[in-house]
Amino acid sequence: MPIYEYVSEAADDPEHSCRVCAKGFELRRPIDRAPLEVCPLCKNPVKKVISRINTPTITKPLSVSDAKKAGFTILQKRDQGVYEKL
Repeated sequence: MPIYEYVSEAADDPEHSCRVCAKGFELRRPIDRAPLEVCPLCKNPVKKVISRINTPTITKPLSVSDAKKAGFTILQKRDQGVYEKL
């Protein structure tokens, strides 16, 4: 289930947002549900925030032995259009 981030539409106005939605909050919701429109606590309007995604970083390219350990099939080009499995 994905995690969505929400923040109050009036985050800079303390009269129209509670302390939770003014700072922003995360919520786990199924993909098929509509986006949240109001804060669950203060019932003021909130908007969905586009957040960064967490992707793994590869510090170095995989060697042939590392790729084989990870379960990949290694092919090497021999002739024109012909590949050989290592």
